[in-house]
Amino acid sequence: MSDVAAVNNLVEKYSQLKTEISKIIVGQEEAVNFVLLSIFCGGHSLLVGVPGLAKTLLVNTVSDALGLDFKRIQFTPDLMPSDILGSEILDEKRQFSFIKGPIFTNIILADEINRTPPKTQAALLEAMQERSVTIAGKHYKLDLPFFVLATQNPIEQEGTYPLPEAQLDRFMFSINLDYPSFAEEVQVVKNTTSINSQEIISLFSAEEIIEIQKLIRKIPVADNVIEYAVSLVGKTRPKSTEATDFVKQYLDWGAGPRASQNLILGAKAHAAVRGKFSPDIEDVKAVAIPILSHRIVKNYKAEAEGISVADIINTLL
Repeated sequence: MSDVAAVNNLVEKYSQLKTEISKIIVGQEEAVNFVLLSIFCGGHSLLVGVPGLAKTLLVNTVSDALGLDFKRIQFTPDLMPSDILGSEILDEKRQFSFIKGPIFTNIILADEINRTPPKTQAALLEAMQERSVTIAGKHYKLDLPFFVLATQNPIEQEGTYPLPEAQLDRFMFSINLDYPSFAEEVQVVKNTTSINSQEIISLFSAEEIIEIQKLIRKIPVADNVIEYAVSLVGKTRPKSTEATDFVKQYLDWGAGPRASQNLILGAKAHAAVRGKFSPDIEDVKAVAIPILSHRIVKNYKAEAEGISVADIINTLL
């Protein structure tokens, strides 16, 4: 199949995929779009929202529609790295054998990732970056495609451990889920309080998703679009020469080079699912907020004046 035909095929399959997901997930269109884009780019996503907004259900539904293996880990304060990665046990032959943990799957749902201590959060780092894990000095490759979709509750601070910046940077998107509209909530209540249940049809295989990821990387990007993305990220750094007075006033820390890479990858995927063969600056803008929001750190002045990270990014855009 030529690349042009592959992009057209992706547009069609993407539309079918969203129709399948909407059988179960009412509304939350933006969140669904970004989760799918991150999967097509081979990135990870962090879903942030208050309890009851179907974060876990969304991940479950997406994995069913994509036809991928899915495992859920409920993060708790007593969770150990071996509970995620697996461990070596002494078998009846008095030899060590490795028992694989839940990380050996295609989609891992890290539920309430900020409820577990940094030691266990860090167990995910190598898997997220290298698509492999090291246990007792031995290296194990993970099955591809591999994604971490993590959820986090923004309101509870009791018994939580904020994710370190290094780990936040591993997530391609930080996706905020909002309350449904009145009409959407009526529909949710109708769907979830009756006996009717919807069946999700799997539309992809693991191999097809790997092919889509390769296709996204093949898409050409004009130099001016790459320069726009790099310049946008540069403007978030208060100490850089490109930073505006607004940024210097309200930000402590800016985004790193991984943000520039993700802006271009995200723009490529955003363009491809809309049938475009090369992204433009509008595609970069479309993915800027979820890519930059968890990579920039506001200062006390911004907190005091009630200025949100989204306000700062919109001002830069």
